[in-house]
Amino acid sequence: MNGTMAASSHRIMLGPLVAAIDQGTSSTRFLVFNSKTAELLSHHQVEIKQSFPKEGWVEEDPKEILQSVYECMERTCEKLTQLNIDISNIKAIGVTNQRETTLVWDKETGEPLYNAIVWLDLRTQSTVERLINKTPGRNKNHLKHKTGLPISTYFSAVKLRWLMDNVDEVHQAVVSHRAMFGTVDSWLIWCLTGGKSGGVHCTDVTNASRTMLFNIHTMDWDPELCKYFGIPMEILPRVRSSSEIYGLMKSGALSGIPISGCLGDQSAALVGQMCFQDGQAKNTYGTGCFLLRNTGVKPVMSEHGLLTTVAYKLGRDKPACYALEGSVAIAGAVVRWLQDNLGIIGSSEELEKLAASVGTSYGCYFVPAFSGLYAPYWEPSARGIICGLTQFTNKSHLAFAALEAVCFQTREILDAMNQDSGIPLTQLQVDGGMTSNKLLMQLQADILCIPVVKPSMPETTALGAAMAAGAAEGVSVWSLNPEDLSEVTSEKFEPQINPEESEFRYARWKKAVEKSMNWETMDTNKNHSSENGQVQGLD
Repeated sequence: MNGTMAASSHRIMLGPLVAAIDQGTSSTRFLVFNSKTAELLSHHQVEIKQSFPKEGWVEEDPKEILQSVYECMERTCEKLTQLNIDISNIKAIGVTNQRETTLVWDKETGEPLYNAIVWLDLRTQSTVERLINKTPGRNKNHLKHKTGLPISTYFSAVKLRWLMDNVDEVHQAVVSHRAMFGTVDSWLIWCLTGGKSGGVHCTDVTNASRTMLFNIHTMDWDPELCKYFGIPMEILPRVRSSSEIYGLMKSGALSGIPISGCLGDQSAALVGQMCFQDGQAKNTYGTGCFLLRNTGVKPVMSEHGLLTTVAYKLGRDKPACYALEGSVAIAGAVVRWLQDNLGIIGSSEELEKLAASVGTSYGCYFVPAFSGLYAPYWEPSARGIICGLTQFTNKSHLAFAALEAVCFQTREILDAMNQDSGIPLTQLQVDGGMTSNKLLMQLQADILCIPVVKPSMPETTALGAAMAAGAAEGVSVWSLNPEDLSEVTSEKFEPQINPEESEFRYARWKKAVEKSMNWETMDTNKNHSSENGQVQGLD
C-alpha cells in the first residue's frame, strides 16, 4: 500500500511528460522528458546496421529502422514503469531524424520497395554531374535561388530519381499510383499512425527543405523543381509545420498519444540548444558535423559554400525561421571507420585514449572525404587521404589526426559562417555523441581559438523534438516563451594553445584538403555502368 502511495505521489510531482523518437544514421533512440524541467527521465538506444553493397553506396533497411523505433519505445516504457513513472503521463511524441535519406514504399501493402538510400550515398554522382553539365554555365548553384542548396548527391531528389530509373518495383509503383516517397520522418509517422490503414503521409518544413523539391520562399513543393527532376507530385508527403498534431499513435503501449512534433535532426538540435534568436548557433557532432546559425525570418544566401535551410516553424500560424548551415559528411563516421574497417580501436572511448597517449598527430593529416567534400567545397570528386606520413607515424598519431580532422572541418565551416554573417561567433555551442570526448572538445577550442560550450545534457536533438511536440496546439504542455525555458548547465573548454600554432596547423590542413580533390572523376569512374543498369529491389 505504502509503496503505491509513494509512487502515485511521486507521479503527481512529475507533471506532464513528452517523448521523442530520435532516428539517426547510426542508431535509434527513444527518450522521455519532464516538460516542466526538461529533465531526461529515461531512454533506450538501438544501433542501426548500415550496408555498403557497392563502393560509395550506403543503405539501411526501412523495416529495421521501424522495428528499432518500436523496440526503443517498449524498452523505455519498461524502464519508466520500473522507476514508478506512469507512462499515461506521456502527453505527446516528437520525431527527429537523419535528413535527406530517401525511401519509397507501396501504400497498399505498406512494404518498402527498396532499401533506404542514406544521405551519405554516392551512387548518384554521375546523375549529379549530368544535371550540372545541363545547367547554363555548368553551375551547381543553378537551383539555389529556390532551394538554398547546390545540386549534390547529398539531397533527396537525385536519390529518388535514381530509384525511379533503376529499381523496377519503384518505377511500376509510380506508374500504377501506389508509390509513396518520404524521408525517414514521413516513413515513421505514416507507419506509426496506421500505415496502410489510414496512416498520415506528411513531412515538416525542415525535412522538406532538404529534398531539392521544396521552395524555401513559398514554403511548399515547387512544380518547376519537380518537373526538373521528373518527380510526380502525387507521391510527395503533405508539408506541415514542425509543431502540430499530425496524427495519433495506433498501436503499442503508447496507442492514442498524439505525434505532434517533427524536425530534421539538425533543426531539432538548434531548438534543443534554445537558439531562437537571430545569430545564435550550434554545432552537432554525429555521423557528420553540422553547424547551424539562426538567421531569423529571412533566408540568407551564402557566398561561401553554406546551405540555406529552414530552421523550424513552430506552429501552423507561426512564422518560419531560417538558418545558414555548414554540413560536414564525416565526423563520428571516421571513428566507426577506424574501428570497423581498420580495426585499430575497439570503441570510441579507445580512440580518445590512443590519441591522448601521443598528444599530437606529428605532422600527419587525415582528410576523411569518404563521400566527397561537403561544405564549404561541395566537391563530389574528392576522396579520403592521409598525408604527411613518416616512418615515425603510428596508429596513435592517426587517431589524433582523425580527431583533428573533425575540428579542422568545423573551423572551415565556422570561417565561412563568420564571413557570411559579418559577425564572428565569440563561442561555439556544441552537442552530439562525440562531445563526450573531452580531448576532442579541447582540440576544438584550440583550433577555433574561441571557447567551446557543451550542455551537461547532451541529448539536445531529442530535446528539440520533444519541445516542438509538447508546445503544439492541442497539447500545450511545454512553453517555449524565453522566460519559461529552463536554465541549462554546461561545461566550457577554453583555448589553450597560442593562435600562431593553431594557424600553422590549419594552413597545413588546407594543403591536405587540396590534395584530396579531383580524385574520382566521371571518365574514370569504374562504377559508372552500374548507374544505368537495373538493380533488383528488396525481395
